[in-house]
Amino acid sequence: MKVLILNAGSSSLKYQLIDMDGEKLLAKGLVERIGIDGSHINQKVGDKVFDAVAPMKTHTDGIQWMLKALTDNEKGAVKSMDEIGAVGHRVLHGGERFTASVKINKDVKDAIRDNIPLGPLHNPANLMGIEACEQVMPNTPNVAVFDTAFHQTMPKKSYLYGVPMEYYKKLHVRRYGFHGTSHRYVSKRVCEFLGLDRSHSRVITCHLGNGSSLAAVLNGKCIDTSMGITPLEGVLMGTRSGNLDPAVVQYIANNEKMNVDEVLSLLNKKSGLLGISGISSDMRDIDAACDKGDERAIIARDMLVWGIRKYIGAYAAEMNGVDAIVFTAGIGENNQNLRAMVMEGFDYLGAKLDPMKNHTREEAIISTDDSPVKVCVIPTDEEMVIAHDTVAIVEGTPIVD
Repeated sequence: MKVLILNAGSSSLKYQLIDMDGEKLLAKGLVERIGIDGSHINQKVGDKVFDAVAPMKTHTDGIQWMLKALTDNEKGAVKSMDEIGAVGHRVLHGGERFTASVKINKDVKDAIRDNIPLGPLHNPANLMGIEACEQVMPNTPNVAVFDTAFHQTMPKKSYLYGVPMEYYKKLHVRRYGFHGTSHRYVSKRVCEFLGLDRSHSRVITCHLGNGSSLAAVLNGKCIDTSMGITPLEGVLMGTRSGNLDPAVVQYIANNEKMNVDEVLSLLNKKSGLLGISGISSDMRDIDAACDKGDERAIIARDMLVWGIRKYIGAYAAEMNGVDAIVFTAGIGENNQNLRAMVMEGFDYLGAKLDPMKNHTREEAIISTDDSPVKVCVIPTDEEMVIAHDTVAIVEGTPIVD
């Protein structure tokens, strides 16, 4: 079966076409600036590139261009969209209702819509992607894979906040966690890679990118994660503040004559590495500035490292130890210096980094041979998880977790 994987943003569509017979990537593309001047599509099929600038006022327009690119006579991947058996959609927020991926119907769309207050930036875009596919490909089944589902195994002591219980019952105020598809993939893959019995394992997964989160995965199930009711909580990120005293919101609002929404926009879009360094939200730029001795860049990097270290220590305590610590995503897979800084001084935990092995961007063990705790780099593959779930649901077979 050929499966189309779609990740819809507010003004973009990322997609991959995968032939699940052999798990072969057939096409990879990006539609940008939907509803904005200069709408653009770029698709790669092997060494063939489809590139076009054209007006795309809606996501339906963007998907029509995606279909045009996929079926292009010279640069496409399929002769007809009839070759595509299903579409798998990454959906940000499933709330408490969804603990696994599901085939999309009216009830599922209504539930995604009901969770818009919890995912105001992503869920509307996810819905637009789903409805655009339904309009353009009416006979093709659609599957929703939720970013929050993997974390639904957390116990109440992990996901509840210390606010009156009525707000959990009435407004569903709790920790949900994100990057679930990535945490799910790498926590499983590291057990396969190391030959660990997943049902008796203690794994800490570090998904580090422009958005970053960590998870404690005990016996294959998430018991804690760093992001909260939204992706704002946790460690310092590209433009997100991460953890702070909630009174900071009130203090800034009162002194700067801002409302709550304006302060939250500040914390989401102008804080983190960007806000501390004053340079960039990109870790590569921060590292370059650190190399030149820029004090604010050094502070920003130290804050990120310090935050990651605190979560690793806390999760090891929660699980009574750890068998494997995993680095993944853009920063986790590619930034060997940050990995080294994070792992410095964890000898007491039984995790000792090998400086030579750490020079990698591939799947690898980067701890010393005698390290009781294995430290690994595992490149994430969220799209393949979505593809497998999509095939299982369409074919009516069990989802392999």
